[in-house]
Amino acid sequence: MYESFFGLTGKPFTLNPDPRFFFRSTGHKRALAYMRYGLQQEQGFIVVTGDVGTGKTMLVNNLFREIEDQALVAAKIVSSNVKDVDLLRLIAAEFDMPFERSSKASLLHQLENFFKTCRDEGKRVLLVIDEVQNLPRSALEELRMLSNFDYQGMPLVQSFLLGQREFRGIMRAPGLEQLRQRVIAAYHLKPLSHEEVKSYIEHRMRKVGWTDDPKIEEGAFERVFEATGGVPRRINTLFDRVLLNCYLDEAHTVTRELVDVVCREVESEQGEASDDGVEMREIASEPETANRTPAARTDDSPREAEVELLKRQLHDMQATIHQLNAKLAQQTEVADLEPGAESNPLAASGRRFPVWTAAFVAMIVLAVVGAGLGFLFLQG
Repeated sequence: MYESFFGLTGKPFTLNPDPRFFFRSTGHKRALAYMRYGLQQEQGFIVVTGDVGTGKTMLVNNLFREIEDQALVAAKIVSSNVKDVDLLRLIAAEFDMPFERSSKASLLHQLENFFKTCRDEGKRVLLVIDEVQNLPRSALEELRMLSNFDYQGMPLVQSFLLGQREFRGIMRAPGLEQLRQRVIAAYHLKPLSHEEVKSYIEHRMRKVGWTDDPKIEEGAFERVFEATGGVPRRINTLFDRVLLNCYLDEAHTVTRELVDVVCREVESEQGEASDDGVEMREIASEPETANRTPAARTDDSPREAEVELLKRQLHDMQATIHQLNAKLAQQTEVADLEPGAESNPLAASGRRFPVWTAAFVAMIVLAVVGAGLGFLFLQG
């Protein structure tokens, strides 16, 4: 939409990891160097981790462009939470091998033969697993087993593992010592620095023919860094919106104020969606809460509900005991006035016995309820 307005040949900020826009930041150059080193070693695992949106997939896509002319057979797997056999099936599918209804033993045998054939042809096999933090331990163990395949003293397959930050913790878990021993290099990709954010934006703009239209002021770069934390994917999303607003306003300068307006718009849109959800929940709950007693309206937690229930039971028992005491006093007074009350104590006691029994039982129940209420308060 805004491309023709600014004379651009395409959209400079897209979410798909297009290797044409690969930006060689300090971190990306270092991670790429680790990958090249791993290719030279022809064995083991290279691990690259980083937070969401820092450019791990872009890094691999750029590497694949570099090795197009090399004697490498490369495959990339974007993993989900799949068990070991399913992972082997995904790998077989990437190498155009039959995998339907194949057992684990059959899949391993086919893969080993394929890897040996590649070696005979003077080619090496590179396996890249993206989003590796989603794999269960059994699947990681299968990757380790694949790294054990060798032919004439040479390893048959090499693996690059790309994952989010939590994969670093997974690697340190007990039981993965053998996998850790096969890692020859690991690097954690960090967001761009303040200076790199400016270079990153200008780099992508120049890739689509930018000739300083729109002009981007220094304050705008600073505000983008503040809003995105230097995460490339966030920068792409935000600056694409900034260029759109420039086009809608027919402006040819990106100022800090303009970026700030876009940031507030995005925050407002996200907040409105959240507020709508809260309002809908409140509206949906109004008919139910209107018909309940004040003591029953709270639904903060099961423990508070239990406390409220015990409080009501305690109150009811206290009222019952009060009524029984009043009735007992009334019957005692009547018994004292009846003729022959002293000469017939059994008759008088017979009239009072059910009341005393009820009062005694009520007091026991009251003690139990009170003890339960006290226990809940202590536990809370």
